[in-house]
Amino acid sequence: MAVDIPRINYSGSIRSISLGDRQQVMVGGEQRYSFYGFEGSSPNPPRIAMEVYDEAPLDWPEAAQAPFAGEMNDPVAWARKCVEVYGAEMICLQLQSTDPNGTNRDADAAARVVSQVAHSIDVPLIVWGTANHEKDTEVLRAVAEAVQDRRLVLGPVEKGDYKKIAAAAMAYKHTVIASSPIDINLAKQLNILMANLGVNPNEMIMDPTVSSIGYGIEYAYSVMERIRMAALTQQDEKLQFPLICNIARETWKSKEAKIAESEDPRLGDAEKRGITLEAMSATLLLLAGADILVMRHPEAIRLVKDMIDDLS
Repeated sequence: MAVDIPRINYSGSIRSISLGDRQQVMVGGEQRYSFYGFEGSSPNPPRIAMEVYDEAPLDWPEAAQAPFAGEMNDPVAWARKCVEVYGAEMICLQLQSTDPNGTNRDADAAARVVSQVAHSIDVPLIVWGTANHEKDTEVLRAVAEAVQDRRLVLGPVEKGDYKKIAAAAMAYKHTVIASSPIDINLAKQLNILMANLGVNPNEMIMDPTVSSIGYGIEYAYSVMERIRMAALTQQDEKLQFPLICNIARETWKSKEAKIAESEDPRLGDAEKRGITLEAMSATLLLLAGADILVMRHPEAIRLVKDMIDDLS
């Protein structure tokens, strides 16, 4: 006897957006929930961007440093290793050195580093600021102008700084990351503000803000799930954008990823623990609807890619 499988009627779809220029990467395009291949199509698989920092991070656990031990003082060499050795589809350059509470590197110096990295790789480059409105406005505007010959992805662009950063991105044809603090209404509000400013909807992706396992990922999951439901089943055009999740930093800053096995033998091998935390957190976000993951450890990335291949 034939069995009729119940299916959801998806009346909406996610925008399919092109990132980068030399080696373009398409993201989004879903016409159903994540990995629901029996209900609809999804022309573009989820993508993974590997992290690179513009200065050597001092707080990373040994397991996270090991794959990049010889390159962490040189963001150009670091980015090239991610692409050439680990096969990175995209690079996310974290501008940690511009943090006013840290090194506080000025905008011109940051723009020079971004330019050097951008012109050393062909894959799309995401440039991520510190979420300090005043400093990000200064830095990301300088970056947008200095690297106008490459098509960057700039973020986070938030309600407190979107007017100036998004205007610079539009002027120099870069893509923007609309970032809001884990709330569907705030996310939609920012997208409306971006549209009113004149941002091309084909040059914008969304950052809903996320957390790792054990630190509120269930709340991040529910918000992402509601965004996808509104986009796909309620035809909410203001939420029909690809989602990016900057999960690496959230995972590896957790105490569970940093505590050495010698300090607490019950936690087991520190390297396996950190890799597993990152891979599990990333997998949950993929199931919630993530189109782009920012990840750190090559082995965690391999595990997640295997999962994507299996479910696709």
